[in-house]
Amino acid sequence: MYDPSQLRTFLAVAQTLSFTQAARRLGLRQSTVSQHVRRLEDAAGRQLFSRDTHSVELTVDGEAMLGFARRILEVHEQATSFFAGTRLRGRLRFGVSEDFVLTRLPEVLEGFRYDHPEVDLELTVELSGTLHERLAAGRLDLVLAKRRPEDPRGELVRRDRLVWIGAERLRLDPDRPVPLIVYPPPGITRARALEALDRQGRPWRIACTSGSLNALVAAARAGLGVMAHSRGLVPAGLVTVPERAGLPELGEVDFVLVHGERQAAAQEAADALAAAILGGGDRLHGSGSGSRDRAHGDRAGTRDRPRGNRVGTRVSPPSPAG
Repeated sequence: MYDPSQLRTFLAVAQTLSFTQAARRLGLRQSTVSQHVRRLEDAAGRQLFSRDTHSVELTVDGEAMLGFARRILEVHEQATSFFAGTRLRGRLRFGVSEDFVLTRLPEVLEGFRYDHPEVDLELTVELSGTLHERLAAGRLDLVLAKRRPEDPRGELVRRDRLVWIGAERLRLDPDRPVPLIVYPPPGITRARALEALDRQGRPWRIACTSGSLNALVAAARAGLGVMAHSRGLVPAGLVTVPERAGLPELGEVDFVLVHGERQAAAQEAADALAAAILGGGDRLHGSGSGSRDRAHGDRAGTRDRPRGNRVGTRVSPPSPAG
């Protein structure tokens, strides 16, 4: 009932929220992408995207189609691999940024290991900047990370907006430096945060530094400060900082797959893993708070919470009833 090529196109549009970007990823004309989506919508009898000249968003039925499309394509790839009689082998050194620690990326990797049991997958989790350096040095074969602003390379997996996040009860004092929770250099979000604050002329101080996302999240939940983070990957227990805090805009960030200078033994395995990641891109979202907490954080800016601490280094204590 559903054409695999149309499902792949649907997933590409759903992950990039752009018909133009999906066309570039798939090597198709934009008109062909539109045609694939239209035919899939006809087959499903439902509208999968709401779109106008400025934006593309998944409908409720489009959200439901994500899971179906991914599973259909997984089974299709498994059948193709089985009957083709080809088995990938070799060592694959894969680097992934800390941003994806709390997502369902492990499910994608588990599926890849199931399909290709003879590939020795070596996983490195690091800062995006560090991964790019190791890739350039020939120490990795494939990297999933943020794209450096000056580097045009990489196949777009998803595009997101960077936002400021922190504990819900955190209150920033406009007369004191902004307490920051950051990755160490060469963290890309760290650089973006510092540059944005410096452009605004807003003083800041480092409240916590760690190369571990879990450690940064723990510091943010404790109310030590704010951190720059992808809007689609906001961890549980944290919310976006309301606009009334006056923090500068951080802009968009691209998460990309970048291939290294690979030897032939790793090339096919890297291509197969890249295809699995692109096909399972709907799993690369936060497994924590999601839109519920983000919306809650936006609403927090319109409510008066007299207990909020204006210093910005502690959260107010819970009420006895809590």
